Amino acid sequence: MIDEFAKDILHGRLRRDREALLWKLDGLSEYDARQPLTATGTNLLGLVKHVATVEARYFGEVFHRPSPEPLCRWQDHDGSDQWATEDETREQIIAFYRRTWEHSDATINELPLDAPGHVPWWPEPSPNTNLFAVMVHVLGESIRHAGHADILRESVDGRTGVRSENEQPIDEEARAAHRAKIEKAARSAVPVTA
Repeated sequence: MIDEFAKDILHGRLRRDREALLWKLDGLSEYDARQPLTATGTNLLGLVKHVATVEARYFGEVFHRPSPEPLCRWQDHDGSDQWATEDETREQIIAFYRRTWEHSDATINELPLDAPGHVPWWPEPSPNTNLFAVMVHVLGESIRHAGHADILRESVDGRTGVRSENEQPIDEEARAAHRAKIEKAARSAVPVTA
């Protein structure tokens, strides 16, 4: 009984965070969805593509249920899952993510939490695992990248939140005052050198 409860909770959180990540693309221009926003090129559409690939691998290959989507071999990973080429459309990447959800959800629904899996890219302490550990791992990855997306989206147009129905109007004046207060505290904390 506790296994099904735990599985339902983890699966529900994963579903929620999938939707939150996609919401970060809502209303953005093609450029804004793709533009590199960090020194390493991190961008919103690339995060969606990356999380889709991560999910496809973990809920596919790890349990001998290969993704129906073409994926490069994990040994040949070159970072191409972290950005969208000019030939890939936003719609294609979102559709890939949604198809991956279906495949992942089938794995989660059909296997018990203690179903054995093998993650060859996990060298230590052992690449052998189970569905519970993979669900926790993928949920952690999804949350981590959704957090990245929160910050990136805020830097593009100031929008924050998990979903549109929770979004509040942006009060630019209040934000500026709050930021100024934090900036003042940061500068005051720096010791004065002689």
